[in-house]
Amino acid sequence: MIDARVKFRHLQTFVEVARQKSVMKAAELLHVSQPAVTKTIRELEEVLGVAVFEREGRGIRITRYGEVFLRHAGAALTALRQGLDSVSQERSGDGPPIRIGALPTVSTRVMPRAMALFLKEETGARIKIVTGENAVLLEQLRVGDLDIVVGRLAAPEKMTGFSFEHLYSEQVVFVVRAGHPLLAGRQSIFAHLGDYPVLMPTRASIIRPFVEGFLIANGIASLPNQIETVSDSFGRAFVRSSDAIWIISTGVVTTDIDDGLLATLPIDTSETRGPVGLTMRTDAIPSLPLSILMQTIREAAGVAIPKG
Repeated sequence: MIDARVKFRHLQTFVEVARQKSVMKAAELLHVSQPAVTKTIRELEEVLGVAVFEREGRGIRITRYGEVFLRHAGAALTALRQGLDSVSQERSGDGPPIRIGALPTVSTRVMPRAMALFLKEETGARIKIVTGENAVLLEQLRVGDLDIVVGRLAAPEKMTGFSFEHLYSEQVVFVVRAGHPLLAGRQSIFAHLGDYPVLMPTRASIIRPFVEGFLIANGIASLPNQIETVSDSFGRAFVRSSDAIWIISTGVVTTDIDDGLLATLPIDTSETRGPVGLTMRTDAIPSLPLSILMQTIREAAGVAIPKG
């Protein structure tokens, strides 16, 4: 039996504090005072009989009990939100919303084709596509702000409570503008990498460990002119107008390379290959429109769809 002392405000406040990792930020977003947030969390802890947060330096972090409860609290809020949305949509005649998180590489390579196929199905569903770093998207998925994430497979410790369906594998490439000095082949690429600005994935990005390991294996411990970014629009514009080198997943720049606007440096980066696929919460039950969208993503990614 559900404890009647647990209210919607307990779940909402708990999930927001877990997401923001800050009582102050959660209070601002919920439009309540910090003492009110603290009081609500303490009430929840009294019901559960355990602490869900603990202090860490000047901030807070979620406990292992809190991690367990978060999976269910996020799912409960998602179910309630879907119920409210369903009633609203039934009254307005709109289809159920689908909220997709997509890494920049997927947004460029897969999602345009997938959306074109999905729209032909005429489900009436409203679509929201969010791009960003993998860690951010997975956190939004965990708390119910997203229905699915399309991107690289995260580290095992980040996949608790998630399922992953492999679609294809992708590697990192080093790209430059057409006519870049390093394309002439007269210079050792790794020996002169530090002579140019280098665009690197941010530390929170999923491909950063692959890139760092690859550079270290090739004798590059640090880069003096390094710019961290996950913005494909900035990377594309900056590299095309300078001698910068962009280290990025191949899917982001495939079209630019095919069009001759960018070129890959002759470096064997096959060891940076990693799986790309669909990540969902294990407790999620896809709606019919979401199931159809997943099929169109599989088709857009070149995955055979079982007949039946």
